[in-house]
Amino acid sequence: MRSKITVVGAGFVGSTLVQRLAERDYADVVMYDIVPNMPQGKALDMLQAGPVLGYDSLVVGTNDYADTVNSDIVVVTSGFPRKPGMSRDDLVKKNQEVVTQVTEQVVKHSPNCIMIMVTNPLDAMAQLAYQLSGFPRNRVVGMAGVLDTARFRTFIAQELDVSVRDVQAYVLGGHGDTMVPLARMCTVAGVPISQLMPAERIEQIVQRTRDGGAEIVKLLGTGSAYFAPSASVLQMVDSILLDKKMIMPCAVYLQGEYGIHNLFVGVPVKLGAQGVEQIVEIELDEHERALLQKSADAVKELIDVMGI
Repeated sequence: MRSKITVVGAGFVGSTLVQRLAERDYADVVMYDIVPNMPQGKALDMLQAGPVLGYDSLVVGTNDYADTVNSDIVVVTSGFPRKPGMSRDDLVKKNQEVVTQVTEQVVKHSPNCIMIMVTNPLDAMAQLAYQLSGFPRNRVVGMAGVLDTARFRTFIAQELDVSVRDVQAYVLGGHGDTMVPLARMCTVAGVPISQLMPAERIEQIVQRTRDGGAEIVKLLGTGSAYFAPSASVLQMVDSILLDKKMIMPCAVYLQGEYGIHNLFVGVPVKLGAQGVEQIVEIELDEHERALLQKSADAVKELIDVMGI
């Protein structure tokens, strides 16, 4: 029996993700949106790509949560996008109501699913979904660090003119201005980047990584990134659905790990069939730990804004 994945939100991130999932050919996919007929139209278009690309995934578009029943994984992308000049903090109240309604429906129709949160501000929305759902912490995870790390790796690979596959890196912390790219642990084919470029250039790349989403928003004028975010979610779904047990940075509920309590913050985790199967604690120096705590404090501010 094929697995079932629901993507809530048929905007750019959601629909691009559905297409990527369909092409994987390992699950049937349901695309939910509140806009009448829109997800149905996109789903039909994707179905008709199947004979050309060679996939048999069933893609269903719907405005009814009943069609999402018994999903194995639910990815939440719905919400208001960030606009030029808008911080992620500005989004919190707008998207709190959206995520509250979505979570209630997810729990009702797929009580055993693993939830992957994408809606911004990411860490706060993941915490909201976790608290409302009552799911154990291994079944609610946020997509943030995979995307931020992909941006960091891209910029390093461009700078050094090497394959992105040879660049290993981690970006920890909240998904926003206070994220923590761990330059000290970044390597290219095992060689620390500190041996390959000057410190001031590394710092410029770190800052560009922090501003990665805002840079794209500014260039687009309207809307925000969706190709890299959807690819990042796909990597997480791969690891869960295929039980790959890949280690990647994701937003998870910390209960003392890294000295942080009762907050969703991005750290390295092992993703497998059970969701978050392990939180990997890596040795941070004093400066890195302080930056991670600062990032956690920024998440806490958003949680306080929501009043949860």
